[in-house]
Amino acid sequence: MKHAELTREIIGHAMTVHKALGNGFQELIYQRALELEINFHLLDFKREFEMPIYYRKNHIGTRRVDFLGSGIISVELKALINLEPVHFSQAINYLEAYNLEIGLLINFGSKSLEFHRFKNLKFLANK
Repeated sequence: MKHAELTREIIGHAMTVHKALGNGFQELIYQRALELEINFHLLDFKREFEMPIYYRKNHIGTRRVDFLGSGIISVELKALINLEPVHFSQAINYLEAYNLEIGLLINFGSKSLEFHRFKNLKFLANK
């Protein structure tokens, strides 16, 4: 998969956070801890990065992705016991809306860290 090394690195840092904190905290706690872990390793990540949303080439609003990695990977965090289909749809919709090729959905709420990689099948290079 494209950007596999970077996604593995992100997942590894998420595992470090989950191992230290366990499950049971609010999403914000994991978001802050992951930000510290990522910054410690000097990765190029922006937390709560605001992205414009367009419809028919018209700007209709903005949405914040939990993390934008190296300008190419969206990382959406959850802290839920179980992920629902809507969470998977949300991760894919963000990729399409932001025209990003690769995304991660990471759930800290389960006993073991849960993660999913996504590829945007509608990705337009050089958009």
